[in-house]
Amino acid sequence: MKLALFDCDGTLVDSAGLIHETMRRTFDKFGKQEPRFEDTKSIIGLSLDIAIARMQGRPHIEQEDIEMTAHYKSLFSIVRQDLDYREPLFPGIREMIDAISGREDLLIGAVTGKSRRGLNLVMETHGFDQYFIVARTADDCPSKPHPAMVTECCDETGMNAADTIVIGDAVYDMQMAKAAGAKAIGVAWGYASVDELIANGADAIAYHPNEILRHFS
Repeated sequence: MKLALFDCDGTLVDSAGLIHETMRRTFDKFGKQEPRFEDTKSIIGLSLDIAIARMQGRPHIEQEDIEMTAHYKSLFSIVRQDLDYREPLFPGIREMIDAISGREDLLIGAVTGKSRRGLNLVMETHGFDQYFIVARTADDCPSKPHPAMVTECCDETGMNAADTIVIGDAVYDMQMAKAAGAKAIGVAWGYASVDELIANGADAIAYHPNEILRHFS
């Protein structure tokens, strides 16, 4: 029996455009210089308040970051509707999830810097809520790369970290997996480079979702 824990943004769904537009409007509201798309991509995976602080070069969260986080959250669904943006699945993701969802030797979960509401929306939009039996979000645990998201999913499902595989596109996913004692698979279609994923502990790289399947055999 194995536990597969998937990151969401950049791994299952392509949400960079939506995140960046919401971030751009937030920075504009607070009179800040608009972030570059590359700046936004670099923080995807972190919990939102930490991400906003880091984009401003701050090592710690300050009151302004908390206020900007609240504004971002209030905007997110509005921007999603404005852009008619539904955080599309990356090509091949649906087929991969369909292939593993019926296996009796595999449990599927999510570990994400999204809010619980945001994750639920993605799961419902794409019909994945019936397959993912465990999840931890930014509302539940410290931000990645802290290992709590992984260890709490392991505890809830009765699985050992050694039998757990974290699949993600960010260096924070790789670092989190290693800190928890789990295997880390980096995906090449997300927001970090393959070299960055390898340097931060990836045990393997998947260049297409169907390549993930062999790691569950």
